Amino acid sequence: MNRPGPWAGASEMAPKIVCVVGPTACGKTTLGVLLAKKFGGEVVSADSMQIYRGMTIGTAAPTEEEMDGVPHHMIAVSDPAEQWSAARYAQEAVPIIDGILARGKLPILVGGTGLWIDAAVKGHGFAAGCAGGAVRRELEERLAAEGIGPLLEELRQADPESAERLHPADEKRILRALEVYRETGKTITAHNEETKALPPRYGAVWIGLQFADRADMKALIDQRVDRMAEAGLLEEVRALLSRGLPRNATALQAIGYKEFLGVLEGTATEAEALAEVKLRSRQYAKRQLTWLRRNPAIHWIFWEKDRDFARALQVSTEILTAAGVS
Repeated sequence: MNRPGPWAGASEMAPKIVCVVGPTACGKTTLGVLLAKKFGGEVVSADSMQIYRGMTIGTAAPTEEEMDGVPHHMIAVSDPAEQWSAARYAQEAVPIIDGILARGKLPILVGGTGLWIDAAVKGHGFAAGCAGGAVRRELEERLAAEGIGPLLEELRQADPESAERLHPADEKRILRALEVYRETGKTITAHNEETKALPPRYGAVWIGLQFADRADMKALIDQRVDRMAEAGLLEEVRALLSRGLPRNATALQAIGYKEFLGVLEGTATEAEALAEVKLRSRQYAKRQLTWLRRNPAIHWIFWEKDRDFARALQVSTEILTAAGVS
Protein backbone atom coordinates (compact mmCIF):
# COMPACT_ATOMS: atom_id res chain seq x y z
CA MET A 1 0.00 0.00 0.00
CA ASN A 2 1.00 3.63 -0.25
CA ARG A 3 2.39 5.25 2.85
CA PRO A 4 -0.43 6.98 4.74
CA GLY A 5 -0.73 10.67 3.97
CA PRO A 6 -2.54 13.52 5.69
CA TRP A 7 -6.16 13.14 6.72
CA ALA A 8 -8.66 15.93 6.22
CA GLY A 9 -9.18 17.87 9.41
CA ALA A 10 -5.80 16.99 10.85
CA SER A 11 -2.48 18.74 10.54
CA GLU A 12 -1.29 18.54 6.94
CA MET A 13 1.90 16.90 8.12
CA ALA A 14 0.22 14.40 10.47
CA PRO A 15 0.65 10.80 9.25
CA LYS A 16 -2.51 8.78 8.95
CA ILE A 17 -3.50 5.95 11.26
CA VAL A 18 -6.74 4.04 11.88
CA CYS A 19 -8.41 3.61 15.27
CA VAL A 20 -10.92 0.79 15.72
CA VAL A 21 -12.82 1.42 18.94
CA GLY A 22 -15.92 0.35 20.80
CA PRO A 23 -17.10 -1.37 23.99
CA THR A 24 -15.96 -4.78 25.12
CA ALA A 25 -17.07 -7.79 23.02
CA CYS A 26 -18.11 -5.69 20.01
CA GLY A 27 -15.69 -7.30 17.53
CA LYS A 28 -12.81 -4.81 17.42
CA THR A 29 -10.17 -7.53 17.16
CA THR A 30 -11.79 -9.18 14.14
CA LEU A 31 -12.37 -5.95 12.25
CA GLY A 32 -8.85 -4.76 13.02
CA VAL A 33 -7.39 -7.90 11.49
CA LEU A 34 -9.65 -7.66 8.42
CA LEU A 35 -8.61 -4.05 7.83
CA ALA A 36 -4.94 -4.86 8.35
CA LYS A 37 -5.11 -7.63 5.75
CA LYS A 38 -6.94 -5.42 3.26
CA PHE A 39 -4.83 -2.29 3.69
CA GLY A 40 -1.45 -3.78 4.52
CA GLY A 41 -1.47 -2.81 8.17
CA GLU A 42 -0.26 -3.87 11.58
CA VAL A 43 -2.32 -3.83 14.75
CA VAL A 44 -1.35 -1.94 17.90
CA SER A 45 -3.43 -3.00 20.89
CA ALA A 46 -4.85 -0.23 23.07
CA ASP A 47 -6.22 -2.36 25.88
CA SER A 48 -5.07 -1.54 29.40
CA MET A 49 -5.07 -5.20 30.48
CA GLN A 50 -3.87 -7.00 27.35
CA ILE A 51 -0.42 -5.50 27.98
CA TYR A 52 0.10 -8.00 30.82
CA ARG A 53 1.65 -11.43 30.38
CA GLY A 54 -0.25 -14.46 31.63
CA MET A 55 -3.65 -12.78 31.35
CA THR A 56 -4.84 -14.09 28.01
CA ILE A 57 -8.22 -15.51 28.97
CA GLY A 58 -9.63 -12.76 31.16
CA THR A 59 -8.56 -9.96 28.82
CA ALA A 60 -9.79 -11.72 25.65
CA ALA A 61 -6.37 -11.16 24.10
CA PRO A 62 -6.30 -12.33 20.47
CA THR A 63 -5.01 -15.83 19.85
CA GLU A 64 -2.56 -16.70 17.08
CA GLU A 65 -5.49 -17.99 15.07
CA GLU A 66 -7.43 -14.76 15.52
CA MET A 67 -4.37 -12.68 14.55
CA ASP A 68 -4.39 -14.57 11.26
CA GLY A 69 -0.78 -13.70 10.43
CA VAL A 70 -1.20 -9.98 11.08
CA PRO A 71 1.54 -8.49 13.31
CA HIS A 72 0.16 -7.39 16.68
CA HIS A 73 1.95 -5.08 19.10
CA MET A 74 1.53 -4.07 22.78
CA ILE A 75 0.11 -7.44 23.83
CA ALA A 76 1.68 -9.37 26.74
CA VAL A 77 4.59 -6.93 27.00
CA SER A 78 4.57 -6.31 30.74
CA ASP A 79 4.77 -8.18 34.01
CA PRO A 80 1.40 -8.05 35.82
CA ALA A 81 3.09 -6.54 38.88
CA GLU A 82 3.87 -3.33 36.95
CA GLN A 83 1.64 -0.26 36.88
CA TRP A 84 0.79 1.43 33.61
CA SER A 85 -0.71 4.81 32.77
CA ALA A 86 -1.86 6.54 29.61
CA ALA A 87 1.45 8.42 29.61
CA ARG A 88 3.49 5.23 29.73
CA TYR A 89 1.34 3.61 27.07
CA ALA A 90 1.90 6.54 24.72
CA GLN A 91 5.62 6.49 25.44
CA GLU A 92 5.80 2.81 24.45
CA ALA A 93 3.25 2.79 21.63
CA VAL A 94 4.29 5.91 19.67
CA PRO A 95 7.70 4.48 18.60
CA ILE A 96 5.92 1.32 17.47
CA ILE A 97 3.39 3.33 15.46
CA ASP A 98 6.18 5.41 13.92
CA GLY A 99 8.03 2.20 13.04
CA ILE A 100 4.99 0.80 11.25
CA LEU A 101 4.67 4.05 9.28
CA ALA A 102 8.37 3.96 8.41
CA ARG A 103 7.87 0.49 6.92
CA GLY A 104 5.15 1.87 4.68
CA LYS A 105 2.44 0.04 6.58
CA LEU A 106 -0.80 1.31 8.10
CA PRO A 107 -0.94 1.42 11.92
CA ILE A 108 -4.30 0.23 13.23
CA LEU A 109 -4.94 0.97 16.90
CA VAL A 110 -7.49 -1.48 18.28
CA GLY A 111 -8.95 -1.26 21.73
CA GLY A 112 -11.48 0.09 24.17
CA THR A 113 -9.24 2.06 26.55
CA GLY A 114 -10.18 5.47 25.21
CA LEU A 115 -7.77 7.51 27.33
CA TRP A 116 -4.82 5.48 26.09
CA ILE A 117 -5.81 5.84 22.44
CA ASP A 118 -6.26 9.58 22.86
CA ALA A 119 -2.82 9.80 24.48
CA ALA A 120 -1.16 8.07 21.54
CA VAL A 121 -3.07 9.96 18.84
CA LYS A 122 -2.57 13.40 20.36
CA GLY A 123 1.04 12.70 21.25
CA HIS A 124 1.42 15.86 23.31
CA GLY A 125 3.19 14.32 26.25
CA PHE A 126 2.03 14.53 29.82
CA ALA A 127 2.74 16.80 32.73
CA ALA A 128 5.67 15.69 34.87
CA GLY A 129 5.28 13.35 37.80
CA CYS A 130 5.08 9.63 38.37
CA ALA A 131 3.27 7.38 40.81
CA GLY A 132 6.50 6.06 42.28
CA GLY A 133 8.25 9.41 42.67
CA ALA A 134 9.34 11.06 45.92
CA VAL A 135 6.70 13.79 45.67
CA ARG A 136 3.93 11.26 45.20
CA ARG A 137 5.16 9.18 48.13
CA GLU A 138 5.16 12.23 50.40
CA LEU A 139 1.65 13.17 49.30
CA GLU A 140 0.40 9.62 49.88
CA GLU A 141 1.94 9.62 53.36
CA ARG A 142 0.16 12.90 54.15
CA LEU A 143 -3.09 11.49 52.81
CA ALA A 144 -2.79 8.50 55.12
CA ALA A 145 -1.95 10.69 58.12
CA GLU A 146 -4.16 13.75 57.57
CA GLY A 147 -6.90 12.74 55.16
CA ILE A 148 -7.78 14.46 51.88
CA GLY A 149 -8.99 17.75 53.42
CA PRO A 150 -5.62 19.51 53.92
CA LEU A 151 -4.38 18.31 50.53
CA LEU A 152 -7.49 19.60 48.78
CA GLU A 153 -7.03 22.95 50.52
CA GLU A 154 -3.42 23.09 49.35
CA LEU A 155 -4.60 22.38 45.83
CA ARG A 156 -7.23 25.12 46.15
CA GLN A 157 -4.47 27.64 46.90
CA ALA A 158 -2.28 26.50 43.99
CA ASP A 159 -4.85 25.52 41.36
CA PRO A 160 -8.37 26.69 42.28
CA GLU A 161 -9.82 25.48 38.97
CA SER A 162 -8.74 21.91 39.59
CA ALA A 163 -9.86 22.06 43.21
CA GLU A 164 -13.29 23.24 42.12
CA ARG A 165 -13.57 20.60 39.40
CA LEU A 166 -12.42 17.58 41.42
CA HIS A 167 -14.68 15.79 43.87
CA PRO A 168 -13.18 15.40 47.38
CA ALA A 169 -13.49 11.63 46.96
CA ASP A 170 -11.30 11.70 43.83
CA GLU A 171 -8.10 11.33 45.84
CA LYS A 172 -6.06 10.00 42.94
CA ARG A 173 -6.57 13.08 40.76
CA ILE A 174 -6.14 15.48 43.67
CA LEU A 175 -2.74 13.96 44.42
CA ARG A 176 -1.86 14.05 40.73
CA ALA A 177 -2.72 17.76 40.43
CA LEU A 178 -0.63 18.60 43.49
CA GLU A 179 2.22 16.47 42.22
CA VAL A 180 2.30 18.30 38.88
CA TYR A 181 2.28 21.70 40.55
CA ARG A 182 5.03 20.80 42.98
CA GLU A 183 7.29 19.30 40.33
CA THR A 184 6.79 21.87 37.58
CA GLY A 185 5.53 25.05 39.22
CA LYS A 186 2.73 24.93 36.67
CA THR A 187 -0.84 23.84 37.35
CA ILE A 188 -2.25 20.81 35.61
CA THR A 189 -5.05 23.09 34.40
CA ALA A 190 -2.49 25.26 32.58
CA HIS A 191 -0.77 22.20 31.14
CA ASN A 192 -4.06 20.83 29.81
CA GLU A 193 -4.96 24.17 28.21
CA GLU A 194 -1.58 24.35 26.48
CA THR A 195 -1.83 20.85 25.06
CA LYS A 196 -5.36 21.44 23.74
CA ALA A 197 -3.97 24.07 21.38
CA LEU A 198 -1.42 21.69 19.86
CA PRO A 199 -2.21 19.73 16.67
CA PRO A 200 -2.47 15.93 17.03
CA ARG A 201 0.58 13.78 16.31
CA TYR A 202 -1.43 11.58 13.94
CA GLY A 203 -4.35 12.09 11.59
CA ALA A 204 -6.63 9.39 12.92
CA VAL A 205 -9.50 7.87 10.99
CA TRP A 206 -11.87 6.52 13.63
CA ILE A 207 -14.10 3.46 13.15
CA GLY A 208 -16.47 2.66 16.02
CA LEU A 209 -18.47 -0.51 16.62
CA GLN A 210 -21.57 -0.80 18.78
CA PHE A 211 -24.91 -2.61 18.85
CA ALA A 212 -28.09 -0.87 17.77
CA ASP A 213 -29.92 -2.64 20.61
CA ARG A 214 -28.12 -2.61 23.96
CA ALA A 215 -29.79 -5.88 24.90
CA ASP A 216 -27.85 -7.62 22.13
CA MET A 217 -24.60 -6.19 23.49
CA LYS A 218 -25.41 -7.42 26.99
CA ALA A 219 -26.20 -10.90 25.68
CA LEU A 220 -22.91 -11.09 23.80
CA ILE A 221 -20.95 -9.91 26.84
CA ASP A 222 -22.60 -12.62 28.96
CA GLN A 223 -21.69 -15.25 26.37
CA ARG A 224 -18.09 -14.06 26.30
CA VAL A 225 -17.80 -14.26 30.09
CA ASP A 226 -19.20 -17.80 30.05
CA ARG A 227 -16.56 -18.76 27.47
CA MET A 228 -13.82 -17.22 29.62
CA ALA A 229 -14.91 -19.31 32.58
CA GLU A 230 -15.02 -22.45 30.44
CA ALA A 231 -11.56 -21.66 29.05
CA GLY A 232 -10.06 -21.60 32.55
CA LEU A 233 -10.22 -18.08 33.95
CA LEU A 234 -10.09 -19.41 37.52
CA GLU A 235 -6.95 -21.39 36.72
CA GLU A 236 -5.42 -18.30 35.12
CA VAL A 237 -5.97 -16.32 38.32
CA ARG A 238 -4.50 -19.16 40.37
CA ALA A 239 -1.43 -19.24 38.11
CA LEU A 240 -0.85 -15.50 38.59
CA LEU A 241 -0.93 -15.92 42.36
CA SER A 242 1.41 -18.91 42.21
CA ARG A 243 3.95 -16.69 40.44
CA GLY A 244 3.95 -14.39 43.45
CA LEU A 245 1.73 -11.63 42.12
CA PRO A 246 0.46 -9.57 45.09
CA ARG A 247 -3.28 -9.72 45.63
CA ASN A 248 -3.46 -5.91 45.50
CA ALA A 249 -1.66 -5.67 42.14
CA THR A 250 -3.42 -3.45 39.60
CA ALA A 251 -3.71 -6.38 37.19
CA LEU A 252 -5.72 -8.39 39.73
CA GLN A 253 -8.19 -5.51 40.09
CA ALA A 254 -9.26 -6.02 36.48
CA ILE A 255 -12.77 -7.22 35.77
CA GLY A 256 -12.81 -11.01 35.93
CA TYR A 257 -9.65 -11.36 37.96
CA LYS A 258 -10.87 -9.58 41.07
CA GLU A 259 -14.10 -11.58 41.18
CA PHE A 260 -12.43 -14.96 40.64
CA LEU A 261 -9.78 -14.06 43.18
CA GLY A 262 -12.70 -14.03 45.60
CA VAL A 263 -13.45 -17.63 44.65
CA LEU A 264 -9.90 -18.67 45.54
CA GLU A 265 -10.11 -16.77 48.82
CA GLY A 266 -13.45 -18.36 49.69
CA THR A 267 -15.48 -15.15 49.72
CA ALA A 268 -17.56 -16.06 46.66
CA THR A 269 -18.77 -19.10 44.77
CA GLU A 270 -17.95 -19.56 41.09
CA ALA A 271 -21.59 -18.85 40.21
CA GLU A 272 -21.52 -15.62 42.23
CA ALA A 273 -18.24 -14.57 40.65
CA LEU A 274 -19.55 -15.31 37.17
CA ALA A 275 -22.67 -13.21 37.74
CA GLU A 276 -20.57 -10.34 39.11
CA VAL A 277 -18.16 -10.42 36.17
CA LYS A 278 -21.09 -10.21 33.75
CA LEU A 279 -22.58 -7.27 35.62
CA ARG A 280 -19.30 -5.36 35.87
CA SER A 281 -18.49 -6.08 32.21
CA ARG A 282 -21.82 -4.64 31.11
CA GLN A 283 -21.26 -1.58 33.30
CA TYR A 284 -17.77 -1.15 31.84
CA ALA A 285 -19.13 -1.34 28.28
CA LYS A 286 -21.55 1.45 29.13
CA ARG A 287 -18.68 3.61 30.46
CA GLN A 288 -16.64 2.91 27.34
CA LEU A 289 -19.48 4.09 25.12
CA THR A 290 -19.96 7.22 27.22
CA TRP A 291 -16.28 8.08 26.74
CA LEU A 292 -16.19 7.32 23.02
CA ARG A 293 -19.40 9.17 22.17
CA ARG A 294 -17.68 12.41 23.11
CA ASN A 295 -15.51 12.02 20.01
CA PRO A 296 -17.39 13.46 17.01
CA ALA A 297 -14.79 12.08 14.58
CA ILE A 298 -15.85 8.45 15.10
CA HIS A 299 -17.65 6.80 12.17
CA TRP A 300 -20.04 4.42 13.93
CA ILE A 301 -21.08 1.07 12.53
CA PHE A 302 -24.12 -0.33 14.30
CA TRP A 303 -24.55 -4.08 14.63
CA GLU A 304 -27.94 -5.70 14.50
CA LYS A 305 -28.49 -8.90 16.48
CA ASP A 306 -25.59 -10.59 14.70
CA ARG A 307 -22.25 -8.97 13.86
CA ASP A 308 -21.89 -8.76 10.06
CA PHE A 309 -18.15 -8.41 9.55
CA ALA A 310 -18.37 -8.51 5.76
CA ARG A 311 -20.61 -5.45 5.86
CA ALA A 312 -18.43 -3.77 8.50
CA LEU A 313 -15.36 -4.30 6.31
CA GLN A 314 -17.17 -2.84 3.29
CA VAL A 315 -18.36 0.23 5.22
CA SER A 316 -14.94 0.72 6.82
CA THR A 317 -13.26 0.42 3.44
CA GLU A 318 -15.49 3.16 2.06
CA ILE A 319 -14.66 5.40 5.03
CA LEU A 320 -10.91 4.81 4.78
CA THR A 321 -10.87 5.23 1.00
CA ALA A 322 -12.71 8.53 1.30
CA ALA A 323 -10.09 9.59 3.88
CA GLY A 324 -7.29 8.82 1.44
CA VAL A 325 -6.14 5.46 2.81
CA SER A 326 -5.24 3.14 -0.04
